[in-house]
Formats: sequence, C-alpha cells, structure tokens
Amino acid sequence: MKNRILVSALLALALLAPPSLAQDSGDSWLPSLLTETPAQGFDLAVTMARKGVTTTQGDKEVLFAVRPNYARDPQSLIDVSGVIAMYFATIAEANDHWEN
Repeated sequence: MKNRILVSALLALALLAPPSLAQDSGDSWLPSLLTETPAQGFDLAVTMARKGVTTTQGDKEVLFAVRPNYARDPQSLIDVSGVIAMYFATIAEANDHWEN
C-alpha cells in the first residue's frame, strides 16, 4: 500500500510540475512534440514520463533507493503505463495521428 501511495504521489508531482522546473536553461530538452512516426512518438512519451520523475525527484540516491519498491509492484507499473499512454495520446494529437 505504501508503494502505491508513493508512486501515485510521484506521478501526481510529475504531472503538476511547473514548466519552469522542466527547463534548466534556454535550450529545452523538448523542443517539439512532432515526430516522424508513431514509434518515435511512443519513445518520446516514455522519455517525457522518465523526465517527469527525475524532475520531481532530483535526488538520484532517493530515486534509486525506492526503485526496487515499485519495480516489482504490478499496480505501480500499470500506473506508469497509464502516464505514458496519456503522453502518447497528446503526442499523437499533436502529430494529427500521423495521417499526413
């Protein structure tokens, strides 16, 4: 139960992080949501999810310390998949579902 609460809290923080936290300099790690293919769009969605976690939990030691807790929790993994799916849906919309 504690693991589920922790993962939910991390996911919520990732979704609520202000844009200023996501940009350390004038050069954005995410210049565009546009991709050539759906596969590239999915890869971008995974990158966004990972970046959200590392942005909200800047202490790498803590990040790696709690990873075993959620890495073996099926519900945590399903929750993370849901975040990736939401990002992928956003990217697909930005790319007009690659119908061009």
